[in-house]
Amino acid sequence: MIDLDEIRRKTVSVDEYVSAVNSPFREKFLARKQSYQLSEKAINELKKVADKYTVIAFSAEWCKDCANHIPVLEMISKDTGLVVRVFGHIKKDPLNTKEKWRIPPSPPEVKTFGVEKLPWIVVFDKKGEEVGKIVENPVHTGSIEEELLYILFQKE
Repeated sequence: MIDLDEIRRKTVSVDEYVSAVNSPFREKFLARKQSYQLSEKAINELKKVADKYTVIAFSAEWCKDCANHIPVLEMISKDTGLVVRVFGHIKKDPLNTKEKWRIPPSPPEVKTFGVEKLPWIVVFDKKGEEVGKIVENPVHTGSIEEELLYILFQKE
């Protein structure tokens, strides 16, 4: 179980994160938002349970999968009210063979959460218990919103 209030203090909202992504990566994040069409059916279902969950994502601007999925999480959050918080600016540590991530600038929570790949998207219920996670890409469905729905309705 995690303390969601503490996590909120250490993270930024997904819209703050996407707005702060620097060039040249910013263009990829914005292009994804402009070109992506959310599943209306999945969004309508997510709206019904969004207030029961919090999503925590680990992201890096340089990560192709993050550029594909984090802007979609922002769209989902805006359309459903689902709280999505981001630990951003994750950096690899190429000089240290024992540690995957450079801390700082990567937050120490990369170790706490056992982050191995990006994006690392974890869903928590209101008690702070992990409900499920998406690592890199959806596994059971074709989109982030459908994968979140799959995770949440496994819990429901």
